[in-house]
Amino acid sequence: MKAYVIYLGDILDEARYQIYKEHVAPNIVAAGGKYLVRGGDIKLLEGELPASRTVILEFPSRQTALAWYQSEEYAEIKKLREGAAQATIYVVDGLD
Repeated sequence: MKAYVIYLGDILDEARYQIYKEHVAPNIVAAGGKYLVRGGDIKLLEGELPASRTVILEFPSRQTALAWYQSEEYAEIKKLREGAAQATIYVVDGLD
């Protein structure tokens, strides 16, 4: 079953965040993931936005998504985001 990593974030330092984006994109693909949403224009329909940036990644399975997030390679890349953005990140299972 596919799984989705959802990233809700606010960018604090655009230049540093750009460096993170350049490193994380190939890392996600190498781990079997792909972008479904990467930022983009938001149109609020109801309620309040939890963050200014939304990213949705698709992975073949929850196990694959967690392996990517917990990998040593991503741990190093994640350090580039520290202080450049505040984020909430979670994984959710898709439908069969």
